[in-house]
Amino acid sequence: MENILLVLNIVFAFILVILVLMQKSEGGALGIGVSQESFMFSRTAGNFMTKATAIVATLFIICSLALTIVSRGELTPSGSVLDKVDEKTQDTPAIPENN
Repeated sequence: MENILLVLNIVFAFILVILVLMQKSEGGALGIGVSQESFMFSRTAGNFMTKATAIVATLFIICSLALTIVSRGELTPSGSVLDKVDEKTQDTPAIPENN
């Protein structure tokens, strides 16, 4: 199950990157280069791309959450980190005193 979700997550991420790169720029440079003609003709394509991007982004987030929930079961704590530190300090040799 975890492998299937991982492959789906990678596929959704790839599709999401492609969809974002295919979208037209909104003309964020303070309105430079935006004409009324290009605004009217690109509206329908923009709506489809925006909806497709939103749907794929939602699927990516849901898949990521499902992958986190599925893999969380394997992360059971086996002990405290402080116990491991105490064990390592007991094994270290003592520093000899200089006379």
